[in-house]
Amino acid sequence: MLVLEDGRTFRGEAYGAVGTTVGEAVFATGMTGYQETFTDPSYHRQVVVMTAPHIGNTGINAEDRESGQVWVAGVVVRDPALRPSNWRSQGDLEDGLRRAGVVGISGVDTRAITLHLRDRGAMRAGIFSGEAARASHEELLRTVTGSPVMTGAALAAEVTTEHPYVVSPPEGTPTRFTVAALDLGIKGRTPALLAARGVRVHVLPSTSTFEEVLATEPDGVFFSNGPGDPATAEHEVELLRRVLDARLPFFGICFGNQLLGRALGLGTYKLPFGHRGINQPVLDRSTGRVEVTSHNHGFAIAWPEGLATDQPAATPYGPVSCSHVALNDDVVEGLRCHDVPAFSVQYHPEAAAGPHDAEYLFDRFVAMMEDTSAQA
Repeated sequence: MLVLEDGRTFRGEAYGAVGTTVGEAVFATGMTGYQETFTDPSYHRQVVVMTAPHIGNTGINAEDRESGQVWVAGVVVRDPALRPSNWRSQGDLEDGLRRAGVVGISGVDTRAITLHLRDRGAMRAGIFSGEAARASHEELLRTVTGSPVMTGAALAAEVTTEHPYVVSPPEGTPTRFTVAALDLGIKGRTPALLAARGVRVHVLPSTSTFEEVLATEPDGVFFSNGPGDPATAEHEVELLRRVLDARLPFFGICFGNQLLGRALGLGTYKLPFGHRGINQPVLDRSTGRVEVTSHNHGFAIAWPEGLATDQPAATPYGPVSCSHVALNDDVVEGLRCHDVPAFSVQYHPEAAAGPHDAEYLFDRFVAMMEDTSAQA
């Protein structure tokens, strides 16, 4: 049984592990990439409703994981595959969720749930199966409403790496630059794409100090995607300000974009139902091109009130432009600083899953490090 915070209930079949789970109910619109979604640390403490009706068709494998574990709190699907059918498949999705202890539900009207969340906004939810589902509706609803909300949640420390590690360029690719990457919930494909461009990536815990960042002798600094409310990330924001003060080239993705905004003095706010999926149109204002992009964010940057997003905003670090904008709802999807070497995007240029329209941003980061190095 799926119980939403506002009392609406959906009955279905147990899927994955049997038991109880609670989290923020959100919907993801991708028709593919469920394994990447479920292993993305940004989905920590979220119950993910998959809008595509058929899930599990291609099974799971060891290559498509974006981290070492399944991070979603729960999974909601309409019509799970009876058996996987793909030459790359190494196992069944439901078996994988069961081994990971992830409680899910199938056989529910995911279209109705999605429309409800779109109209009412993301909300807390619980999935109950087995003995847990025998409790009264009132008791189940109390469990849901007693669970934590996402606003004010500091989650980076729960998903970050415990120890630093290094991702080096593949054999035959010369090392050109070194980047210190703060792991706020980083996906595996991100350092891999940097490494493919000749960048040695030092992945650091979210609690790292500026001195620990400098100890890697970085040519640039990267802040990753991650879960939670950016307003809680005071340590990370202060660290980023020191990076900007040192004029180290900076690139941020998703949570990293929100933290750049806060470091510059901009605010952040919670979106009604967020952007999640692999088909979100974004305009790159520097080129006029529209990119189809991968998203997973429930918070966004608040542009200064009364100022159009096509006008630069004044900050303590000089002007900053809204470099990218979401075409569905005009949400700020990227920042470009004019006076310091820093930029960021709200979406996921590393995709995983999703289109590769925005991979050029990794080249832009490398070019920024080249320019800064040439000026030194």
